[in-house]
Amino acid sequence: MAEFSWNKLISALPNPHFIQTYEWGQVKAKYGWTPFYAVWTDDGKFHISQTTDNWSLNTDHCIAACLVLKKQILSQSFAARLSILYAPKGPLLDWNNVPLRTRVLNDLQAFAKKQGAIFLKIDPDVVLGRGVPNSEGEVRENSGQAAGSELTRRGWVYSSDQIQFRNTVLIDLSASEEEMLVRMKPKTRYNIRLSEKKGVSVRVGIPGDLPMLYKMYAETSVRDGFVIRDENYYMTVWKLFMSNFEAFKHSNLPTCQPLIAEVNNEPVAAIFLFMFAGRAYYVYGMSRNVHREKMPTYLLQWEAIKRAKSNGCSTYDLWGAPEVFDESDSMWGVYRFKEGLGGEVVRTLGAYDFAPTKLWYKLYADIMPRVLDVMRSRGKEKTKQGLSA
Repeated sequence: MAEFSWNKLISALPNPHFIQTYEWGQVKAKYGWTPFYAVWTDDGKFHISQTTDNWSLNTDHCIAACLVLKKQILSQSFAARLSILYAPKGPLLDWNNVPLRTRVLNDLQAFAKKQGAIFLKIDPDVVLGRGVPNSEGEVRENSGQAAGSELTRRGWVYSSDQIQFRNTVLIDLSASEEEMLVRMKPKTRYNIRLSEKKGVSVRVGIPGDLPMLYKMYAETSVRDGFVIRDENYYMTVWKLFMSNFEAFKHSNLPTCQPLIAEVNNEPVAAIFLFMFAGRAYYVYGMSRNVHREKMPTYLLQWEAIKRAKSNGCSTYDLWGAPEVFDESDSMWGVYRFKEGLGGEVVRTLGAYDFAPTKLWYKLYADIMPRVLDVMRSRGKEKTKQGLSA
């Protein structure tokens, strides 16, 4: 199975991520992207192709890998070969290994040029520091700083379009449940107990719940002012990853579970818990205005922590923290909630772009923000109309 071999391969590398899996490539393939699978082995070989079938490489000796997504920008006239490339949370390698890092970046840059790319974007989980900047507990990672410096020397630029969150909050699941509760803020522990006392219960969702969950997600996006995709996109992601759950514990397949908080059998909040290679992720969260005083989101996160731990995960990634750690950041309120769960802030390199042709990159960077603003505005309106239909 192609998905099994690729996922097994990346599971053995540093910081494997569920958006580097074979399944994520297949999701994006349904929405205009072409997935490429790149592998570097310890005998000096490099291989990249659109399939993982019939590889001649001995992948037991893989020392780096990367899912690279390609999207064609213009399909006609002289600019037909123009494309953009994106390696979500990749490439995967030991970034402290300077010769390997150099080799991987050389090969990726050459691939970008060959593909006629306007740019190649990477955003690996290279840690710059832990803890809130300028706080007493802050720890800086010199190796991460060195990787960023090398990218700059090579002509990569810090991207103005950060697709993923640069910073996040991680919860260590190796402790006992009692110890994890102690690490939480007192108000968070109180709200978890309050939610239980007020009759909130949490259950695992099934495929039949997905239309309801999308509607709740749409309601949340309209209320909180963020843009979401159309329903078919989420159905594709959720159904594909959910279908792997039974095989998850004895395979290298990524999976997800919807967790639904209810009051008197009425769904009031939900999250999707993704899991892969010993790490769990809080990716999609949704809630209704009813029964918010019963604090269902607190009980949901506590249930997610327990389920992630019982399914063999050692870390729970709360998926996102502020760029600037003060009230001016739009993520501040969400971060305060996550901070209460007892996690540690982890700050990473963020996304960097390599542009083979600076002129095309400048034109793209000037035009696309305006195009995206229009698309986001239309997307918000479409979501509102869908709810009122």
